[in-house]
Amino acid sequence: METDFTQHSAKTEKPCVLVCQHKSCLAAGSAEVLAAFEQAEVSEFSVIGTTCQGQCSSGPTVRIVPEETWYCRVKPQDVPVIVEEHLQGGKLVRAKLHPRIHMSFGY
Repeated sequence: METDFTQHSAKTEKPCVLVCQHKSCLAAGSAEVLAAFEQAEVSEFSVIGTTCQGQCSSGPTVRIVPEETWYCRVKPQDVPVIVEEHLQGGKLVRAKLHPRIHMSFGY
């Protein structure tokens, strides 16, 4: 289900995991990625399916806000790593960072 983050952000102070659910991301498996994040049950974060995030060529796109970390080409099997290392451990998962957005990591 697609929602607008701006509507949701007014309702919660929690950081959010935003998973694109628009056409090209859906075709690449973003519904399964969203389901994997929802099943992970990370209580410190809200998990939200969104409309297009503008990164169609590199989807499924996952964005963590408010810190603005962008992950690209996320597969369901990547979700446990993102949850454990980033959401719970505070460390970026460099292999999945979006190279156009996180250029400082040497891509």
